[in-house]
Order: sequence, then structure tokens, then C-alpha cells
Amino acid sequence: MLQLDHHPSGRHFLQIPGPSPVPDRILRAMSLPTIDHRGPEFGALGLKVLAGIREVFKTRHPVAIYPASGTGAWEAALANTMSPGDHLLMYETGQFATLWQKMALRLGLQPEFLALPGTDAETGLPISWRRGVQPELIEARLRADSGRTIKAVCVVHNETSTGVTSDIAAVRRAIDAAGHPALLMVDTISGLASADYRHDEWGVDVTISGSQKGLMLPPGISFNALSPRALEAMKRATLPRSFWAWDEIVEMNKSGYWPYTPNTNLLYGLSESLDMLLGEGLDNVFARHQRWAAGVRAAVQAWGLPIQCADPAVYSPVLTGVVTPAGVDADALRRLIHERFDLSLGTGLGKLKGRMFRMGHLGDSNDLTLIAMVAGVEMGLKLAGIGIAGSGVQAAMDHFAAHAAQDRSAAHASPRALQQAA
Repeated sequence: MLQLDHHPSGRHFLQIPGPSPVPDRILRAMSLPTIDHRGPEFGALGLKVLAGIREVFKTRHPVAIYPASGTGAWEAALANTMSPGDHLLMYETGQFATLWQKMALRLGLQPEFLALPGTDAETGLPISWRRGVQPELIEARLRADSGRTIKAVCVVHNETSTGVTSDIAAVRRAIDAAGHPALLMVDTISGLASADYRHDEWGVDVTISGSQKGLMLPPGISFNALSPRALEAMKRATLPRSFWAWDEIVEMNKSGYWPYTPNTNLLYGLSESLDMLLGEGLDNVFARHQRWAAGVRAAVQAWGLPIQCADPAVYSPVLTGVVTPAGVDADALRRLIHERFDLSLGTGLGKLKGRMFRMGHLGDSNDLTLIAMVAGVEMGLKLAGIGIAGSGVQAAMDHFAAHAAQDRSAAHASPRALQQAA
């Protein structure tokens, strides 16, 4: 019989790459009484979150918010811009790019999957799953599309399955260099609010994201950030759409409302999340995640294990993938760590199943929670009999001690500093 009432003492360490740990402040906001989604109080809430989320996407244009997962926002992006049989150019960087490609097939589109060929010599894993998008391959393919049949280029910004963050501005430059009219669609479900992202500046037409990663919310809200070109494409697109249709949402959002029942209490949480992120300052948020990621990578390097992302230039600030030695079942290691230390790590997905695990460093985290995560993994490696080169715990501690978090208010200052300031 399934036991649902067993809770180990202390707080569970949720260190997967999303859903991320939710700050208590956001949980308290979500516990407020549900209000009338047609009343004046909700209209004010709607206008606030719509304005704030545009700041996070760095756009002046509309952002559609759905009561759905990121998968729903993938479908919305395609359904609003494409017609049956349309040709897409999609780039394979990992499992989530693969799932988006499969969705396109199921919608009756013709996705062409572009990837670096071959197998990585160090790990035996696909090369394309260890590196980011290669803009030159996209440019070359678009130049060869003399009939301009490709309607959109679809790429993943932060590939959650591999820990790779691709250069989206370079993809836009590649499209422009080819002189091609294809729309640019980007999945930043795990990148938004953790890694720098600029919808307008980078010339993205549709950006897809979700609530459960850098926004620090539970799953249940997803987003489409839209460009004027995307809204024009909607007028020509003929794929069926009703729930996902942008036109009704954008029109009703002008007064803070939705054409159907929105996720009221998650929008309370989103409002609180936006206050936290914009109050800290997005540049500070991004620097914090880069600092955390560098500390976790220092631990992995001290262990002597390969990082899934093979290109240091595109290391993700959101998660770090760790490749286990040949013959070691990464999922068995994860189970051991969960059972012994109440620590959840991300599994290897798709082509990486059983070969790697993922360490998340986002959401309601700090230096000590990440050091605890590293300690749990290090103990698990030892218990599993996996040899390591050195102490990842010491490496992470050394990194965080040498790279102090930036103080942003007197509340974070030491008593001595406060006395000196007085």
C-alpha cells in the first residue's frame, strides 16, 4: 500500500532543475482568499502582473499568460502562427527540443531537425546533446531554402536536459544574414528570470516560458511573449486554435482580464515573484545564478566527473548535468541519494537516461542549500563506490568563500559594518 504520510525530519532538498523550491513569501501570497476574476480587484492584479512580466521578458509588446504548463505554451506558439503542412527548422540540443519537435509532428507540421552529427569521444553521448545551437548551421540551411518554405526557426534557450544555454542573439544574426523571413521562436522555459534574456533586443518573435523555474512558482502558468511579426502571422495561420488563441487574450488583457478563468491564486504568486525579482534587479538575479552555477561546477570538477555541457562558453546558470562513469547507473545513484539524504536530483532524459544526473541551482536557494546538495551527492558517490578525485564540498565552500554574494541592503550587512556606517 502506498504510504503518503511519511515525511522525514527537516526540509526536503528539492534540487531538480524545476519545479524549483518556492520561497515562503510566494507561498503566503498564494494562500490569500480567491477573488472574483471579473471584479475590479482582479483587474488591478491582472494589469500589474502583465506589466511586470513584460519587464522580465524585456519586451514592450504583449505577453499571453495561460493556466497551463510550458508544453501548452509550446502548442500556443505553433497553433497561432502556423498552418497545416508548414515547414519548420528546429535545432536538436536535448530532450526538450526533441519533445517540441514531436509536438510539431502531431500538429501536422513538417519539422526539420538540425543537429551536430556524431558521438562525443569522452562520454559516448551525442555531440549535439553536449553543445549549444550552432548558428552557422542554421544560416547555411536558410540560405539553401531558396523557395523560402521554412516558416519558423525553433530553438531552446536553456536546454534543461543538458545544462546548455544557447546564444539566441547569434541565432537572430544568422537568420538575418541569410536574409530569410522565418519567424524566430525560442523556448526559455527554464532560462527566464535565471539567465539573461532579451525578447525585443534579440529579435525573437515568440518566446515560450513557464512559472516553475526562475520565476520560483509552482507549475501551472505559462507564457508567450509576442512580437508584432508574430501577431501578423496569426492573421494568416490556419491551424485550429481556441483556448490558445492570442487575439482574444491580448484584447481582454488590455483591461487586466482573460477570456476564460485564469489561475487566480498563482497570479497572486506571480505578483509576489515579480516584486522579488524586479526589487532585486534582474542583473543582480542573473549574477547570483552565475555565481551559484560556478560553485556547483567547481564541485563537479573536483570530483573529476565530466560536466554534460562540453563547452564552457555555454554553461547553464540554472543547472549542471553530471555524467557518471561508464557502467554506473545514474538513476540508481539518484535513488540512493534520495533514500539516504532526502535530496532530489534531476534524472537523465531521453538519450541521456541512466548516464547522467542534474543538479539544479535556482529558485529558493542560497550558498548553504547548494553546499548541502553537493555534500549529499558526494556522500552518495562514496556510498555507491564511485571513485572521486577530490572533495567537491571543499571546492564549493572555497568558491563561495572567495566570491561573496553582493550585499544590496543594510539588512545584509554585518553588525561591525553597521557600526562603522553609523
